[in-house]
Amino acid sequence: MASGDDASRDVANGGQRLTRLIARDFRNHADLDLRLDRRFVALVGENGAGKTNLLEAISLFSPGRGLRRADFATMARVSGPGGFAVSLTLARDESEHRLGTGYEPPAHEARASRICRIDGAGVHSPVAFAEFLRIVWLTPDLDGLFRGPAGDRRRFLDRLVLAVDAGHGARVSAMERALRSRNRLLEERPGDGQWLDAIEREVAELGVAVALARRETVERLDRLIAETRDDAQPFPWASVRLEGDLDDLVAVWPAIEAEDRFRLALRQGRHRDRAAGRTLTGPQTTDLTVRHGPKDVPAATASTGEQKALLIGLVLAHARLVQAMSGLAPIILLDEVAAHLDPRRRAGLFDALEALPGQVWMTGADEALFAELGGRADMVRVADGHIVPPGAG
Repeated sequence: MASGDDASRDVANGGQRLTRLIARDFRNHADLDLRLDRRFVALVGENGAGKTNLLEAISLFSPGRGLRRADFATMARVSGPGGFAVSLTLARDESEHRLGTGYEPPAHEARASRICRIDGAGVHSPVAFAEFLRIVWLTPDLDGLFRGPAGDRRRFLDRLVLAVDAGHGARVSAMERALRSRNRLLEERPGDGQWLDAIEREVAELGVAVALARRETVERLDRLIAETRDDAQPFPWASVRLEGDLDDLVAVWPAIEAEDRFRLALRQGRHRDRAAGRTLTGPQTTDLTVRHGPKDVPAATASTGEQKALLIGLVLAHARLVQAMSGLAPIILLDEVAAHLDPRRRAGLFDALEALPGQVWMTGADEALFAELGGRADMVRVADGHIVPPGAG
């Protein structure tokens, strides 16, 4: 987790390390150029300084809209030119690669444009970045995950899948479009059986593909946790599984048979779905259920502190799964995690992170939170959208 030989060894073992981050007109960062040496990066500063903005900038190199799920236009610096650019220098496999992404505001009636580049060459979408790096994150927004609505857990689930299967996001988006088309057709032309048959065939194909991808990731994650669990660790192990009618189908039937049965359920449910104004069966109703393993109770019934520890353990296990499935140790982004841990769990977190070869970025308001890291971390002070040089007041 340090520089020099240790960092080189980590990169050779599938780890990845950002050695430079540049952000132009991104959020409150007008012109940032950050160079890095170590595998731990601690971003320290007051609330609103721009620490989380840097994590968000890195998260844009995964499929989707980043850790805040924001519109790209809102990421551009206020009073800036309206667009932004972010680039990374990535050390991997004894080589370096330059990855870039950005947003250009629309001119007149033209569509807004997102730009993605790898080593100076344009690529079609951020899905191409998955060949070079994988990213996982944990933010305070996830603190209520286990007690919140099922939709929040589905988004969390799809992010887990997306880290190992970069094409999953496109399938989910296509499925959601197909479901909207079916709902609109049921409302406007409920008697058009031919068109409904066609759209339900598409919904069934996409829905089963989404359900199978989710099932594979969750089963692999649950198995990895079971094989490596340790009740003495400060972060309790979790048991995870899926609940949903389509999830039950794909667990029993081959894909083709599951598609046929799902399509039949859609046809039989047309009247009910039209009355409800939405499709009541399918992958859009899936829930990720999590249990506190050592206590064998639903995660939602655990204390707030236990839920936080359980979530951290789940994210760390997912990072190990990403490495096992992709061959790339993910870059881990942890926003304001250490501040909510007692000293024992904070030390346990640093020990668990040290066992992973990927780079770790953390934020915190107080530099003392990272004192145990000593000289193993790049300590970066952030204030008002810029980096404070060492020794500056």
